[in-house]
Amino acid sequence: MPQPPGLNDAERRLWNAFPTGATVVLGEDRPAGPLPERIVRAEIITRLLLGAGESRTGAVAAVRLRGAYVTGKLDVSGGVVEHELLLSDCRLVNEPDFSNAETRQLRLAACRMPGFDGGGLRTDGYLSLSDSEIEGEIRLPRAQLSGGLRMNRTRVTASAPDKWAVFGGGLVVDVGAFIRDAEITGGVRFVGARMNGGLFMERTTLSNPGRIALDAQNMIVEDAAEFSNGFKAFGTVRLRSARFHGILSFSRGYLDATDPARMALHASHIQADELLLWPVEKIRGRVNLQYSRIDMIMDDPSIWPDELYLNGTTYQTLRGGEFKDRLSWVARDKEFHLQPYEQLAAWYHSIGHDDLARKVQLAKLRARRRRLNPVGRAWNHLLDWTVGFGYRPWLAFAWFAALLAVGTTVFSIEQPRPVKPGNELPSFHALIYTLDLLIPLDTFGQQLSYDAVNWSRWVAYGLVTTGWVLATALIAGVTRVLRPN
Repeated sequence: MPQPPGLNDAERRLWNAFPTGATVVLGEDRPAGPLPERIVRAEIITRLLLGAGESRTGAVAAVRLRGAYVTGKLDVSGGVVEHELLLSDCRLVNEPDFSNAETRQLRLAACRMPGFDGGGLRTDGYLSLSDSEIEGEIRLPRAQLSGGLRMNRTRVTASAPDKWAVFGGGLVVDVGAFIRDAEITGGVRFVGARMNGGLFMERTTLSNPGRIALDAQNMIVEDAAEFSNGFKAFGTVRLRSARFHGILSFSRGYLDATDPARMALHASHIQADELLLWPVEKIRGRVNLQYSRIDMIMDDPSIWPDELYLNGTTYQTLRGGEFKDRLSWVARDKEFHLQPYEQLAAWYHSIGHDDLARKVQLAKLRARRRRLNPVGRAWNHLLDWTVGFGYRPWLAFAWFAALLAVGTTVFSIEQPRPVKPGNELPSFHALIYTLDLLIPLDTFGQQLSYDAVNWSRWVAYGLVTTGWVLATALIAGVTRVLRPN
């Protein structure tokens, strides 16, 4: 097809280079303004992409342009693009529109533009916006990128606080989404996205203070999700109900909700093979992991937030922190729940630390006190002091031995008198008499045969009462252990 009339020199060079896919260099850097020798109209690029140019046998036609000032709107929405597009170091005056288009590989590298519309875009290669500066929104809802997404070192600034800087709801990315070393001001929305080759956001900064920095609810990631090695989020990272078939890593990252009352990480109902929650500093804001299923959690006490929600969370392995740290870990929920303690105790039991599992159960019942009424709290304290809620029955025997020693000493000094004098009475023995008082049943016949006198009578009453209390506490504690629910 012959060249259309009215082409300037730069456009003529681009039209002639298209059949062989040669790169047209109009400058070595991105133009700051509309220099006449660098101006290329977007409609010319559009016409070439949609088949207006000639192709040559033995060569692959493509649009490759560097250092251009592109005027007008590059609009191939709804079209079928059979040729690769490479724009590098270009300035696009208007937002390119690739919505609902089918394209080959798209590369807009180191370009400056007021946004990018790729809603419903389907690429046979990858989409690259690496090193570009975008003063507006990137829209990729329902896009399908067969060759991956590259936004390394990209700078995106949303046009308004209520706008998403990157909007990719329902986005499907094969091969991998690489958004490393980027700076994104405004929220990123990947709700319902599917990252089949992983999501890599190392050293990227997401800044949306007081709002959602990353909304990735129901996202599915095959392979790794790396929010690590310098990743920073100022605002909430929301991963509710996401699925990670691999590692979810915040290793050496930074999470700051900018408001202690806000969620720094909302990751409830997620599934992950491994969660590496080990940022460089303490998480600023709350963290929610409720009802999540994670095979392995690796973290450290130094990074735990003041409020951590673990109710319903299940895991197979824990790494990081000592036993006392894990007790603090499950106690950081302001609302008491049984399940985090039960899960932690079950984990210690599964690795052979039954003694630590019992200590977790004790901590659970002690933490429960604040929800009880005064009578319940008093009974809770009694069970704790006497039998350790049944998990430390030796306490009851220790109390019993101490009281036995006291009673034996008292009744050796102040011997009781016989109830019915006569030769048929059993011989008095202070130890046996004390045992009879402590044991709720008249086992040895001494209690019915002898009656304490004077001040020792009050000791006898105390021993009888204490015996009943110890027996009741022991039965209640053992029953609690055997039937913990």
